[in-house]
Amino acid sequence: MSAPASIRTSSIGRLRTVVMMGASKAATGSFRARAGYRRLGRPCRLVYLLRMTSELTRPEQEALLTLALMAAFADGGKSDLERAEVKRIAESLPDEAINLATLYQRVLLRQATLAEAVAPLTSPELRQLAYEMAVCVCESDDLLNPTETTFLTELRAALGLDRQTVAAFQERADALVQAPLAASGSGPGALPPVISASAETGGELDRMILNASILNGALELLPETLATMAIVPLQLRMVYRVGKSYGYDLDRRHITELLGAAGVGLTSQVVEGFARKLFGGVLGKFTGGLGRRAGNQFASSAMSFASTYALGHLAQRYYAGGRQLNAAQVKELFSALTGQARSLHGRYAGEIQQRASQLNPGQLLSLVRGQPSDDRAL
Repeated sequence: MSAPASIRTSSIGRLRTVVMMGASKAATGSFRARAGYRRLGRPCRLVYLLRMTSELTRPEQEALLTLALMAAFADGGKSDLERAEVKRIAESLPDEAINLATLYQRVLLRQATLAEAVAPLTSPELRQLAYEMAVCVCESDDLLNPTETTFLTELRAALGLDRQTVAAFQERADALVQAPLAASGSGPGALPPVISASAETGGELDRMILNASILNGALELLPETLATMAIVPLQLRMVYRVGKSYGYDLDRRHITELLGAAGVGLTSQVVEGFARKLFGGVLGKFTGGLGRRAGNQFASSAMSFASTYALGHLAQRYYAGGRQLNAAQVKELFSALTGQARSLHGRYAGEIQQRASQLNPGQLLSLVRGQPSDDRAL
């Protein structure tokens, strides 16, 4: 079945604007025929996917969430922080029909199996979505280790996906996680590095942190799985730039240690982003229950905005003060800054929505590498 001409000719940016405003008029056509889905152009496939999760059955939602949690613990070496954060997320995202805390316990106690988890996912689109989510969760904290590779291989087989089908997505995910902390571009879209800690630089850092927060809030409004994954490397690069401005040449380990002291997990952020998107109907068919779903989507965006804003200003104070804060002080300061950031989100909500409507998923890697198409990103 072909898509209506009005949808075929719509731009991707316009479709995202429609979704973020909670309107589903542009997606009211029937897209259930899988053969029709494969014939659709990219804008129409986006509408199809946006409509997917708001019509998911409870078993399908539970299956996707279970697989995301299994991916989070696939490496067998998650820190106490990550485990605690994933548990907090499971307990803080109540849903009328799904008990995420129970799913978490089943995964942690290894009571969930791949065969059971994938069984409710009968459509090719949902199986592809499940695999993409798992890849993003596994790669959120670094490149795949052998245990994670084995898990994803077994998951791919259980989902009935061939290697060629998932190879392109895997390559894009690998590229995101391997992006250098330092901006690699010098073209007109790349911002110049901050070179001193002067008063003027302080203002520049404030603007850079705010822009990064708006961008990450915008990414959380997009349905693409890689958009959620891109938030973490963008946060790492933001902290790198702050440290560099005060004379610290940081590597990934130093930055993740600071985030850990603040109580921020890498994997848990991605898991939470996906969970909120599933509950908010962003990773799928966007029709019924728009009021509650739009609220969940808004909360997910606010979370990413606040965590990024708080991390940026935490790094600013930490490195400006010569890294003298201890772990308890770092955590306390981050908590206070997060509270401030949440109160600011409403002021910038319009800019976040506008930014999201202008983002092109094909530019995610350029954004993470510091080569945005314009200077509003980082």
